[in-house]
Amino acid sequence: MKKKSTLGRVLSYIGRYKYLIPISILLALVYTALSLYIPILVGEAIDLAVGRGLVDLEKIGLLLLKASVLIGIAALAGWLMSAINNRIAFFVTRDIRNEVFAKINSLPLSYIDSTSHGDTVNRVINDTDRFSEGLLLGFTQVFTGLLTIVGTMVFMMVINWKVALVVLLLTPISIFIAKFIGGRTYNMFKARSESEAECAAFIDEMVGNQKLVRAFGREERSEKEFGELGGKLERTSLSAIFFSSLTNPTTRFVNNIVYAAVALVGALMIVSTGNIAALAFSVGEFSVLLSYTNQYTKPFNEISGIFAEFQGALASAARVFDLIEEESETSDTDSTVLTDASGAVTLSDVSFSYTPEKELIKGLNLEVAPGQRIAIVGPTGCGKTTLINLLMRFYDVQDGEISVDGIGIKTVTRKSLRKCYGMVLQDTWLSGGTVKENIAFGKPDATDEEIVAAARSAHAHSFIKRLKNGYDTVLGDGGEGLSQGQKQLICIARIMLTSPPMLILDEATSSIDTRTEMKIQQAFADMMVGRTSFIVAHRLSTIREADLILVMRDGRVVETGKHDELLLQGGFYATLYNSQFAH
Repeated sequence: MKKKSTLGRVLSYIGRYKYLIPISILLALVYTALSLYIPILVGEAIDLAVGRGLVDLEKIGLLLLKASVLIGIAALAGWLMSAINNRIAFFVTRDIRNEVFAKINSLPLSYIDSTSHGDTVNRVINDTDRFSEGLLLGFTQVFTGLLTIVGTMVFMMVINWKVALVVLLLTPISIFIAKFIGGRTYNMFKARSESEAECAAFIDEMVGNQKLVRAFGREERSEKEFGELGGKLERTSLSAIFFSSLTNPTTRFVNNIVYAAVALVGALMIVSTGNIAALAFSVGEFSVLLSYTNQYTKPFNEISGIFAEFQGALASAARVFDLIEEESETSDTDSTVLTDASGAVTLSDVSFSYTPEKELIKGLNLEVAPGQRIAIVGPTGCGKTTLINLLMRFYDVQDGEISVDGIGIKTVTRKSLRKCYGMVLQDTWLSGGTVKENIAFGKPDATDEEIVAAARSAHAHSFIKRLKNGYDTVLGDGGEGLSQGQKQLICIARIMLTSPPMLILDEATSSIDTRTEMKIQQAFADMMVGRTSFIVAHRLSTIREADLILVMRDGRVVETGKHDELLLQGGFYATLYNSQFAH
């Protein structure tokens, strides 16, 4: 995304809080006006102290008291302005982060499956935080800095235009330096953000698979790989920070030159006049000019530093907006809501592939009557899980059609379609929360009695009661503290609670001991009565009672029938089955 479009997007988010911006501008005006007026009071006080016997302590005291009151008012205005700018910055950050999270929920699963999760998390957290910091700096300092620059120049022109002209002639040097350095840091900060994302993705992968890393003795190798990523991050960070850090000392150097030039020109003007009464300005006014010169140059130093930081913020914002602008799943708000599904499922000449060059499912036809139990078997990579993804519309078919109760699933809302399925996968997922909340994940309004009944049906009640706080036990991320089998039982209890018209069981009992599996199989058998069920199984002994077995090979259904029928045929299924019991 180009910088201009990124900046435009940022301004559009800021525009949502137009009611706060005028208040911030008013406070900035008050703060700047008072900051510019205070040096005038100090200059008047200096003029009242010039010359022996001419010191007017009473007037000086009044001027200092007035200056003190104005300093307090200016400080209060500055504090309120910063507080309002903080609110704007964090409101904008909240809006963007919420929009990013909503976008993640609407992205097609093909994007989620093909994109590093660590990179996505880095965009939502780190890039958004960095953008927020840059935005806050910009709000707090840029506007007041510009007001200060304009105000001081006007006052200097009024006091002495010649001195003001010296300042104006030297100003472009600071602007050129800030633009030169800041314009080259954008790509550096973008490279740093990308390196951070690579590190975050690697950490996410290694932490999530730490058992495998240790089991295969990959500790040293993973440390080396992380060291290489860290080295890359170090190089990109140092380049960005070093180059952007040149802004501050160089602009300070130019500012000191401007200050010295004003002091020199003013002093020469005083010396050349030789008569205090004929001076172009008084000593107090000269001090005001020096003070204004310092105030005038200070914002250039601050803004140039902010400009470099803002490049980093824009680079981070661009990465966030790139994610927001990813193409979402096609909207289905106008589609039909599927209700009271009986479970009749039809696949008509369905074809699908993840990549154009590798065909996976081709011309698949299937007719499933309500209440049938369909087992899907076959070697790894034959398309079993892909078929489940298509039934749930996690992916859309490229050719052909899938329908439920005679209605094409592309014409109904995804939410209503997925509510018709209860899904238990081989890989368990539990959220950070209580056991009760995890069981009620698909039915948050379930009563305690319903939750307990579902847990009993899944044979999970007994071990849940033995937990420290029973159903109110708080589980760690991913169900930390539970065995894999216990996690699976809780996932099964979820489905028992929602009681959908159709079931998908993808190796649902693979992590459960044989004795418990027998109980679960019986529970499933009871639950599958009257419900269309799709059972993906590697252990063929678990699907003997299926009404229909689909034997898949290379994306096609090569055999169909019941267990005994397929064994008698002596085909591919018989080969698979006998190979599991050959010993």
